[in-house]
Amino acid sequence: MVDVDGVGALVGARGSSSPVPAGRVRLSREQNEKRRRELGEFIRSRRERTTPEAVGLPPGPRRRTPGLRREEIALLAGIGVTWYTWLEQGRQINVSSQVLLSVVRVLGLDDVERAHVFHLADVPDPEHMVAEAQVSQAVQLVLDQLNPYPASVIGSRWTILAGNQAYRALIGDFRDLPTCARNTLWMYFTDPEWRTLAADWAGTSRHLVAKLRAAVAADPGDPGWGPMLDALNGASPEFRELWRRQEVAGMDSAVKCYYHSVVGALDFAVVHMMTGDSRGTRVSVYTPRGDETRERLERLMAVPPRRLTYDKDHFVFEVGTTPIGVPA
Repeated sequence: MVDVDGVGALVGARGSSSPVPAGRVRLSREQNEKRRRELGEFIRSRRERTTPEAVGLPPGPRRRTPGLRREEIALLAGIGVTWYTWLEQGRQINVSSQVLLSVVRVLGLDDVERAHVFHLADVPDPEHMVAEAQVSQAVQLVLDQLNPYPASVIGSRWTILAGNQAYRALIGDFRDLPTCARNTLWMYFTDPEWRTLAADWAGTSRHLVAKLRAAVAADPGDPGWGPMLDALNGASPEFRELWRRQEVAGMDSAVKCYYHSVVGALDFAVVHMMTGDSRGTRVSVYTPRGDETRERLERLMAVPPRRLTYDKDHFVFEVGTTPIGVPA
């Protein structure tokens, strides 16, 4: 049996292997205390830099300490003064996403500061952006330089954001598709030609679903997961069965085997590299395992790619600004 995409690393509810972390690590009591302390210190530093004028309050008489008072933050955020004081002191209190969001808004934090706060609090941002990241021209240039090795940029929910000529020759030309139709999981479970492209569709699909479950657990605040899972469950009996297995797997480098209708079998070692621009977005590079695949890649570059299409009737709802495929 061909080991496609590291199927042996799967761990199920009754698996005997060591489980793959789903993106979260259980912290010790000391680590939790340190995180709460860092959160409190960061919140306090941002309070002290926020002027009354910035939040619409009169400047009033000269203040003994810079920035806003704790009472003012609590009033503007609609929370209790005692709770906010304990937050700055790093005490062990229940920090909800919505209450923390109120504090973030009052303090006027930018995107990086906001992400830092929710990370330290270990709670999801309720307004986590749904839309996938955009790929810069510089990143596209890097992908193009990797030809004839297929390379792509895949978003956090398996949306194809970019690819080079070799990647399009391998899986099809996706450039005319709207973002909603570029989801690789959707195509993998609903496009018959993707089934024939994978040398071991059953093994690869099992591993993909296991990676998806781990990704969902690692970022539960992403509102795009629910509609995506509903779409896949509604469209594919195979997906429903695999999702029920409760298996998880990491986003590790892997071996992938394809069978292209023109050039034949292609055997790759795939390396995933996370980008610094957007959480969960990764660059995947397919390097040939052996001279035979390397020679076939040269031939593949001359093959006109299959033009990927989609049925508009099968894409009937949206998640924020990013539609997700679902059969009517």
